[in-house]
Amino acid sequence: MFKVGIIGAGWIAEKMAEALAPLEDYCVHAIASRSLEKAEEFAGRWNIAKAYGSYEEMVADDEINLVYIATPHSHHFQHAMLALEHGRNVLVEKAFTANAQEAEILIRTAHEKGLFITEAIWTRYMPLSHKVKEVMESGIIGEPRVLTATLCYMMEFKERIVRADLCGGALLDLGVYALNFARMYFGTDIVRTVTNVHLGPTGMDMHESISLSFADGRMANLQAGALCLNDRQGIISGTEGYIKVDNINCPEVVEVWRNYELAARYEKPADMVNGYEYQVYECRRCIEEGRQESPMMPHEETISIMKQMDALRLEWGVRYPMDK
Repeated sequence: MFKVGIIGAGWIAEKMAEALAPLEDYCVHAIASRSLEKAEEFAGRWNIAKAYGSYEEMVADDEINLVYIATPHSHHFQHAMLALEHGRNVLVEKAFTANAQEAEILIRTAHEKGLFITEAIWTRYMPLSHKVKEVMESGIIGEPRVLTATLCYMMEFKERIVRADLCGGALLDLGVYALNFARMYFGTDIVRTVTNVHLGPTGMDMHESISLSFADGRMANLQAGALCLNDRQGIISGTEGYIKVDNINCPEVVEVWRNYELAARYEKPADMVNGYEYQVYECRRCIEEGRQESPMMPHEETISIMKQMDALRLEWGVRYPMDK
């Protein structure tokens, strides 16, 4: 049994508990909250063996194989470091940290301690995400040249979006998916970035457009925001067709169009629970093989994306208390 301990008992922790509940060889072994009552209530609903009223108590539990950090962005560094200091392997919810400096410290600490750590950007681990790359590289749409990705939700008044001390804004919550989508399929050799942003009353980025130019001439146009609903689509356009991904946040259907005719259609695996399980599968594989990072989300890529987002926030004037 691969045993996961979760720090934080909020909405995203629920998704992880839901993902692992029906699996035979995986379980949420422990849940930790600052409130023992909240942890016990969570444990009762998901049939979790142990509930802790402090994070320190949970990371001292030697039965845990992996600690999942499910607290706000602002606390990822603190809680992941706590787990590492107690010798635990760690899966850190996206965005990995508040900024690149924190990411570098966490990853360096994990390396020094011989522990595994990775970012829980779940789309990186999903089978359908890998299928998109396979199809794109097959040549069926010709030479890929333009990518678009958009992800917007109505989150205008959510605390984690509007508060700087919680690392608010659309970028770390939603834009990170669009950036990952572009980098997964078009790579990292970005030579020019042009952006537009709308800042909310608290100074956080509430809606942004990001255009990336790559050294090989490809272009990615990305949009993310917390002020509206949209189709959440990703489209990779080539010289002979295009690939349409129905939701860049959680791909469930991928259509391949060649010369404006539907050439293929792929759906999520029939046994997929909710998609969170794939990152845990990958963590277990890497830990059992003695790896300290996952090739699906290398440490270098996590740090590079954090630096990319740091640069965007600097351009927009969006600052967090953790920024130096």
